[in-house]
Amino acid sequence: MGDLHVGREIHYEVFRRVGAKGGWTLHDVRSDRDSAIEMAQGLMKAEKATGVKVVKETYNDDTGDYLTLKIFEEGHNQVQVPVAQEDAPHAIPCFKPEDLYSYHARATIRRLMPDFLARNKITVTELIHRADMLEKLEATGTVYQHAIQKVAVAQAASTSANVQQIVKSLNELATQSIQRVYRDQRKGLFPNPGANQFAELAIKLAPQGDASYIFNAALANHLKDARGWDQKVEMLLTVMEHAPQEEAPRKLVLSSVDAILSEAMGGSAALHELMGKTETLAESQGLLIETFLGRAPKNAKGGLSMLTQHFAKDDLAEARTAVADRIVAEFKSTKRLMPDSLVEELKALRSLANKVVMGVGKYLSHEDLVAAFTLRSKRLVTQETLSSYIDGAGADEKVERLLFVEENVIGAENKRQLASFVLPVVNSAPFENVFSNGKTPILGRLQRLVFLQTRVRRSNFIEEHRQEIATKIDKIAFAAANAAKLFESIDGRPGSHVEKATTLLKLSLNGMFTEGLLANKAREMILGYLATPGFLAGYFATLPQPGKNEDAMTALMADLGKAGITAETGLKSIAA
Repeated sequence: MGDLHVGREIHYEVFRRVGAKGGWTLHDVRSDRDSAIEMAQGLMKAEKATGVKVVKETYNDDTGDYLTLKIFEEGHNQVQVPVAQEDAPHAIPCFKPEDLYSYHARATIRRLMPDFLARNKITVTELIHRADMLEKLEATGTVYQHAIQKVAVAQAASTSANVQQIVKSLNELATQSIQRVYRDQRKGLFPNPGANQFAELAIKLAPQGDASYIFNAALANHLKDARGWDQKVEMLLTVMEHAPQEEAPRKLVLSSVDAILSEAMGGSAALHELMGKTETLAESQGLLIETFLGRAPKNAKGGLSMLTQHFAKDDLAEARTAVADRIVAEFKSTKRLMPDSLVEELKALRSLANKVVMGVGKYLSHEDLVAAFTLRSKRLVTQETLSSYIDGAGADEKVERLLFVEENVIGAENKRQLASFVLPVVNSAPFENVFSNGKTPILGRLQRLVFLQTRVRRSNFIEEHRQEIATKIDKIAFAAANAAKLFESIDGRPGSHVEKATTLLKLSLNGMFTEGLLANKAREMILGYLATPGFLAGYFATLPQPGKNEDAMTALMADLGKAGITAETGLKSIAA
């Protein structure tokens, strides 16, 4: 059989909860199981959480799905799963033929044979209700037996029975189920109504114990002639729109149609055909999100257009959940949204995030989206990706590019990783040289430093890194201003203290002083000029409209406030 994880990608998501009734929030994403559990335990020991859990996510290349399993929890209601049992939930807990029709069994079958389903353009529900397709599956031999073996291996991890015993029992179970369909087909148990006759059939079948089995078989036979996925969706929705009003038969129709649609929406083959050809993952995700939000994508055909109308009316809960799951799985996947450009990748990520967040609710959880975007962000802040992105840029341009990345990725660990790229650049000689170059006007250099520092100060780097980077930029600005004798030149000019104070105030308001040493120096000088005897009288004398002293004082106080000088400090300093 080989390694069950071949062709799969595994990562571990660490969640924490704060407070007795606090919800789960994603804390970090790790590629190693032990380090993820250690991190979760560390959060509890440091009393940074009242509960923690670690979720194992396994990406299946064949289906494009993430299989989710909680492997560790500490706090209230602890559930810890041994390593050997981590894959056990992927098995089918079947004991009788009817169990193969359960939701979990159908989901497992879809994961086990995606190629067969895609190649024949059918869903699992169609497969297990159509004698011709079951016969075709049996004829493949290899696909059929490998599926049985995979389930047996997974079940063996959580039971005392050996693989051979489980294979034997599963084979017997599958054979009984297949023979049942063959037999019922020969007996004529499966009706073949027209699109407008399913309501009548549902009313007739609703009181019966095997209503769902027979109705789904009728649906599967009805869909045989569909020329593609879009027509299949249209045929299903037409049946649903003619559902009877009586509760039991209506529920039979709606639940059967929704189940088949959810299986179609959960498979990449159907979605690719429904959405049409796209150039990038960003484009296909955009179409998928539009569909999920109940907006028909441009050029949508009849089936997809009808589907979005039902989503807009909040119909088809299972199908809509399947689309939501697909959106999250694609965001978690290793495929780039825009493979040729990191800038376009980040722009697409932000644009899609702003769009998909509108759909957060009962079908799409905020927690799942954060986990997906954090994982995608993690793949964008690697040494290789970032080094390639800033390669060849000037030192100040490198910082600006890295700050652009910071604005568009999420996750505390990702921010820390990014800061580890920014700090060496800011502390490098080339970065200092850019701003100590006397050939460039000093005000232009200072304005550039203020721009970079402002971006840093509003970033979501951890406080320690944010402060370290901002302080370094300020020190470089202060040194540049001193080297250019900026303050000395202003103070040494002929003119009044009012003019000098006004000059410094304008420079401050125009964003010429970094916060820290430089801005403090400017404020000290402004306050010194304000305290010069005769300042207020001189200030009023400069007014273009004499007699408007009260308005002028209000404006002056406002400007001082923008420069970081409180009204109280300003009023105390001003000398008449």
